[in-house]
Amino acid sequence: LHENENFRVFLQQQPSSEVDKMVFLLNTQIEAEIDCTSCGACCNGLMINVTEQETREVSVCLNMSQSDFKKKYIEESMGGQLILNTIPCHFLNDKKCTIYADRFAECRNFPNLHKPNFNSRLFATLIHYSICPIIYNVVEQLKLETGFVNKNS
Repeated sequence: LHENENFRVFLQQQPSSEVDKMVFLLNTQIEAEIDCTSCGACCNGLMINVTEQETREVSVCLNMSQSDFKKKYIEESMGGQLILNTIPCHFLNDKKCTIYADRFAECRNFPNLHKPNFNSRLFATLIHYSICPIIYNVVEQLKLETGFVNKNS
């Protein structure tokens, strides 16, 4: 844990564009080697935000009215933010997503290593370090490629 905090501080001192290039490349390589559909760890622990449009689309896939879908699966904050109302996800069955082809954008994009400005999301990424094999492997390889040395070890 302390090592990752030290690494986060170390990466903040590196040029963001260079870090992004390394993360994009590592993510492409590592993501190809890991079958997310056999893991499901993220589905067991993530709070998923959804859009109104996604509630329409997924309700159609499930042959439900949007209203019934929202009553059964969605919680709405006072500010209008929509989230899945349970963790683990309703749609996880035997480590597999039962709506995989139609899954929500947040699920599709996780672990977000393909997006720019990795350094700005590093704290949130490291929260999932111990549950996501892609994050774990990208971070560990990134430590090697950046020459990171943990001063507290």
